[in-house]
Amino acid sequence: MAESRIAVRKTYKLYIGGAFPRSESGRSYVVSAADGTPFANAPRASRKDLRDAVRAARAAAAPWADRTAMNRGQILYRVAELMEGRRTQFIEEVGAAEGVRAPRAGTLVDRSIDRWVWYAGWADKIAQVLGSVNPVGAPYFNFTIPEPTGVVGIVAPETSSLLGFVSRVAPALAGGNVVVVLASESRPLPAVTLTEVLGTSDVPPGVVNLLTGLRRELVPVMAAHGDVDSLDTWGVPPELQESVEIAAAEDITRILRRPARVSDARFDWTDDRAAERPEWIAAHLEMKTVWHPIGI
Repeated sequence: MAESRIAVRKTYKLYIGGAFPRSESGRSYVVSAADGTPFANAPRASRKDLRDAVRAARAAAAPWADRTAMNRGQILYRVAELMEGRRTQFIEEVGAAEGVRAPRAGTLVDRSIDRWVWYAGWADKIAQVLGSVNPVGAPYFNFTIPEPTGVVGIVAPETSSLLGFVSRVAPALAGGNVVVVLASESRPLPAVTLTEVLGTSDVPPGVVNLLTGLRRELVPVMAAHGDVDSLDTWGVPPELQESVEIAAAEDITRILRRPARVSDARFDWTDDRAAERPEWIAAHLEMKTVWHPIGI
């Protein structure tokens, strides 16, 4: 007769600076399956957790931006390789989070992996598309070069637990930025599992930092943080949008909004024409113009 054993339940963590801490507040909240059945506890990040995540991102920003674009692309491609190896786990978690059957969950996971590859390919091409040699009426070369903005705060889509998450994070990374991401509040677990992939990949600590918790508590703090350079507000609830933008206006250089008349709940992330966009890389880039004398 086989001995009964106690199942080892997974403890979900934050991902800050390459480590997996619990929230310093000690709080958690219940995550339910699509049918409303509670099945896990996720850490409820605090304001201090968010500040720690921004600090870790800032420390990683310059080293990540200084890597060659080709190397950043190789690193992002490696994430896709590792996701492929955990495909079955992702399908189970996406299916449970979004209440879809295995074939549909498999499609969402496959598109997530493919999207990493797509943006990895753009890492060393976006400068060719956006950069230029400009005509000037003087004995100078004049170049325009895209550069990463720095620390990007991302409020991930609420309804698309993995594919939407990847679609917002990958373009910022491909452009050489580092990110602090607030995962879906109701469906955070596939994103947490993705950080386990990142933690064993070649992505340096601090380049991606993930928080789980309540949006009404964390989004205003992210928007008002003076060390966040760019903000992706895709997943910000409509009732918070205006106040978030007012808070961000004081210090944040760029705000990327969800397109007008596009709802988070109804956006089709599997539509490659709509969801694979080099403009989303450009949204977190700054353009630098350099003058250089001819003949020197």
